[in-house]
Amino acid sequence: MTALTTWYQGMKGSIRPVIHFRHDRLWEVDALRGVAILIMVIYHLVWDLYGLAGWDIEMYTGFWHYWQLTTAIMFIGLVGVSMSLRYHRMQAKQRLAFGPFFRRGLIIFSWGVLLSLVTYLYQPSTYIRFGILHFIGLSIILAYPFLRFRWLNLIVGVGLLLLPEVTSWRHALPWLEWLGMIASPHPAFDYYPVIPWLGVVLIGIFLGHTFFPEGKRRFQLPDLSRFAAMRWLALAGQNSLLIYLIHQPILIASLILLGVVKPL
Repeated sequence: MTALTTWYQGMKGSIRPVIHFRHDRLWEVDALRGVAILIMVIYHLVWDLYGLAGWDIEMYTGFWHYWQLTTAIMFIGLVGVSMSLRYHRMQAKQRLAFGPFFRRGLIIFSWGVLLSLVTYLYQPSTYIRFGILHFIGLSIILAYPFLRFRWLNLIVGVGLLLLPEVTSWRHALPWLEWLGMIASPHPAFDYYPVIPWLGVVLIGIFLGHTFFPEGKRRFQLPDLSRFAAMRWLALAGQNSLLIYLIHQPILIASLILLGVVKPL
């Protein structure tokens, strides 16, 4: 009986929830990412009402265009901030290496490839060729050499954002569509080319180095994560990839069950 009790206590101590709030992270960064994922879900819900239910909503200009643009800038900028934080943590442990960044980028890029396959099976003419997951995965790899710099990230980042506006160069090679600067991109559900969006990642790295030097905030901030709403936002931010992958199937299934969208 004693041995059984000891075994049970050991097992009980080893069990952890799959999704749990991590206290070893900067809650404000996670909360901002949580806000980004929340407004992204709202945007995709509205898009489903437009694209699947046929509601008369102007998605590509005006309010919803800027809503989507804000979401993308927040999400992609926080990729750079998170990279700078990870860089400082690894530097403090004297374990700085390219491998962890490469693996993380490859995993996210692979999920993008899976979404390409799913959307191709659904609608070949507008499937995702190089969407936000492809871009984030590749940008984590491409931005690694810039992690040791601060101001250079701001300069190059702004330059990449301005490049499409100050040059008339456009290529017509479909296999370079991921790079951007293409004369006629294929219509797609999701498209985030390296130019200009890598500029947002680099500016995020600059902001990370500026506001969180050595991975620690340089300003005083009360711990708002003790409040339930902020904790949930931060928890969503800590699990943003999972939410991104599952939210659309949940939204579409819910709309079908409510009778708003007809089953495929």
